[in-house]
Amino acid sequence: MGKKILVIGCGGVASVAIQKIAERSDVFDEMRILSRTVSKCDAVKKIIEDKGTSISISTGHVDADDEDELVGAIRAFNPDVVLNVALPYQDLTIMDACLECGADYVDTANYEPENTDDPEWRDIYEKRCKEKGFSAYFDYSWQWAYFDSFKEAGLTALLGTGFDPGVTSVFTAYAKKHYFDTIDTVDILDCNGGDHGYAFATNFNPEINLREVSAPGSYWEDGHWIETRPMEIKREYDFPEVGKKDMYLLHHEEIEALGKNFPEIKRIRFFMTFGQSYLDHMRCLGDVGMLSTEPVEFEGHKIVPIQFLKTLLPDPATLGERTVGKTNIGCIINGKKDGRDRSIYIYNVCDHQECYKEVGSQAISYTTGVPAMVGASLVADGTWKKPGVFTTDQFDPDPYMDLLTKYGLPWTVAENPAQVD
Repeated sequence: MGKKILVIGCGGVASVAIQKIAERSDVFDEMRILSRTVSKCDAVKKIIEDKGTSISISTGHVDADDEDELVGAIRAFNPDVVLNVALPYQDLTIMDACLECGADYVDTANYEPENTDDPEWRDIYEKRCKEKGFSAYFDYSWQWAYFDSFKEAGLTALLGTGFDPGVTSVFTAYAKKHYFDTIDTVDILDCNGGDHGYAFATNFNPEINLREVSAPGSYWEDGHWIETRPMEIKREYDFPEVGKKDMYLLHHEEIEALGKNFPEIKRIRFFMTFGQSYLDHMRCLGDVGMLSTEPVEFEGHKIVPIQFLKTLLPDPATLGERTVGKTNIGCIINGKKDGRDRSIYIYNVCDHQECYKEVGSQAISYTTGVPAMVGASLVADGTWKKPGVFTTDQFDPDPYMDLLTKYGLPWTVAENPAQVD
């Protein structure tokens, strides 16, 4: 008997994930899509039905900030798994609803608060900054705190099954299983060599993207965090099929999970490429306060500057048709095998225009949406089913890697790659 999946959210990533789920009639026979904007759900449903699928699809409205509404929606459909592709702000509300309704939970990004000035959150956050040594607004502690609740309920919560985090963590687990006895260092490289033609735009939710990029960087070394100024560490790397690009060290959530689950690793870093125009725009916006999350009063109304900015920028879901070029995302991993030093670069290259032809999306949404489907399907069919809260590096990587190749994200393993100094 096929499984039922409830998808919450219908942005660019969700659109890809939903279209890919529609290809998985071997796992699912029913899918329900819920969002604040039902018209978006209906539009994706029509795309799928025009292509043809044997999966029954329905749509509806939900406010993912409202736990009671979520509980009602989940109970009414009674899914085997809930895929959260809404905003990271809503992770905890959706997890609470899944616990109450007895549904497995899957997401693509870890929790962060919408209001970073909330006193209760702020007290916990500042304590974490002092104890752990990094000041990013997002971390796994809030969701890892649900482990016992999910375990006692016999439910699985799979966190962060996008590309990074998600695939990059699976790449690391796969490398450990097949290429290394011990891993010493991991450098995660995220290169977007695409060009959308706008003076300034973000490739995923502007509010989340700009908060992430403008925050201090940090990396894991010898069992502790080292924090850097925003964009302080810059390197150039020659990416296969993309070419030489400037990249900058950022804090990223999979570093935290890999450091916890692979304590042997001495150093884990994350780098992302940015063009000079993007950085100039971001610095200017930051200088005038447009990246602030603190409400300000404007003509008698309270507005949050970064949320207002989001309404002015191009919707990432509309970038697909005009974006050309490729992405290259992967991990340079160094360690030992049979007593000898070994180094590999395991990566995926994705073409923006090919993605658009297939699902009407650019490669950033594609590289997140496909892994969202992969993780949800592995939880639903029982392959990655165990009680508790887990990240993607805590399961057998082989089934995940096989599905990546089958559903559009083939990967390459190169021996002895150029290193990041």
